[in-house]
Amino acid sequence: MTLRPRKRSWLYLSVFVGVLAVAIGSGYLFFRKDDTTGYITAPVSRLDVESTVLATGTIEAKNLVSVGAQVSGQIKSLKVALGEEVQAGQLVAEIDSLPQQNTLRTKLAALAVVRAQKQSKEATLYQTELVFRRQQEMLRGEAGSREDYEAAEAQLKVTRAEITALEAQIEQARIAVDTAQLDLNYTRITSPIDGVVVAIVTKEGQTVNANQSAPTIIKVARLETMTVKVEISEADVVRVKPGQRVYFTILGEPDTRYHTSLLAIEPAPESVAGESGTAAGSSSSSSAGTAIYYMGILDVPNPDAKLRISMTTQVNIVLAEAKNALTIPSAALGDPNKDGSYTVSVEQEKGKLEKRQVQIGINNNVQAVVLKGLREGENVVIGDKPAVSSTTMPRSRGPMLRLH
Repeated sequence: MTLRPRKRSWLYLSVFVGVLAVAIGSGYLFFRKDDTTGYITAPVSRLDVESTVLATGTIEAKNLVSVGAQVSGQIKSLKVALGEEVQAGQLVAEIDSLPQQNTLRTKLAALAVVRAQKQSKEATLYQTELVFRRQQEMLRGEAGSREDYEAAEAQLKVTRAEITALEAQIEQARIAVDTAQLDLNYTRITSPIDGVVVAIVTKEGQTVNANQSAPTIIKVARLETMTVKVEISEADVVRVKPGQRVYFTILGEPDTRYHTSLLAIEPAPESVAGESGTAAGSSSSSSAGTAIYYMGILDVPNPDAKLRISMTTQVNIVLAEAKNALTIPSAALGDPNKDGSYTVSVEQEKGKLEKRQVQIGINNNVQAVVLKGLREGENVVIGDKPAVSSTTMPRSRGPMLRLH
C-alpha cells in the first residue's frame, strides 16, 4: 500500500522525534555533570626506581683490522670467504709475485758482484803488502830509496780503504736483498689476528697500487666482545662518569637488556678530529648552532654473536637507583619549598585533603622516592579531573532524516 504524502511526512517526523529522544537520553547518561570529587589520586607504593641518562649508541667491533697490501700488483687469488673464521698468520690472499721475484734476483746478483770486487781487491791487498814489506827491508839495508818506500806504503793504505768501501757496499747490497725478500713475502697476505672476515674490499683479479695508499683487501674483526659508542649530549655528560652501570637494547630485541658499565668518556667531541688547521674562533662560531655530543665507550660480551657491527642501541646510563622504595608519581609534586621539601595533598577520606611536607630522593620525572612524610597505602593527589560539559552533545555522523 502506498502512503499519502501527508501521512509519510508524519511518519518521518515521528521517527525523527524518537531518535532525538534517544540521543538526549544518552547524552544525559554519558555527559552529565560529575558530582564526585574533582581530583585524581594515586597510592603511595613500593617500586624500584632509577634515574638514567638516555642516549643513542652504535655497536662496533672491539678489534677491527683492515688487512691491506704493502706491495703493488694484481690480486692473484683470495683464500677466504665473507663470514669465514680465520686464524692469525693464515693466508688470506696472494698477489702476483713475478715482479718481486725478479727484483730479488737482481739484488742478489748485485750483492754477488760486490762480493767478487772485494775478493779481487783482497788479492791486490796481498800484493801491495808484499811490496811494502820488501821496500821496508830495502830501506833498512839502505838498498832502496825512501821515495819507493813511501809509495808502497801509500798504495797499501789506498787498497785497505777500497776494501773498507767494498764492505760497506756489500752491507748495502744485503739490505737491498732483505728488502726485496720482504716485498716478495708481502705478496702473500696473512691475517694479523684471529677473527671473522667481515668485509672483502678488493676482488680477485683487481690490481692494487700500494705506492699511492695502502689498499685494503679484507677486514677482519673479533666479535666475541663488542664496543658500543654512545652519543652523550653536553647537557648530560657532566652527570656521567666511568664505572656507572649501563644497560641497552637493540631494535631487534627491544625487551632484552644487555648490561655492562661505562668504560670511558672521550675528552673531546669527534668533530675536533676534523678541525685541523682551523682557528679556534672560527671553529667555535661554526659549531654554535650544532648539538655537541661526547662519545661514551662501553664493552659488552657477545658470546652468541647476536650483536652485529653498526647496530643501533638505546642506552640507559644509570645515575642513581633505589630498590623497593616508597614512591609516588612525580605529578604529585609541585615546585620545591625553600628548604628543599615538597608540599603534597594527601586524601584523608572521600573529599577531604590534607597538606603535608615530604622529603624526596630520586626523581626521574615519572616516579619520585619518598624519604619522609608519607606512609605506604596513602593516596596523594596527582591532578584535577578534566571538566565535562553537561550541554555538549556528540555530533551525529549518521544519515540525515528528510521531512517531506
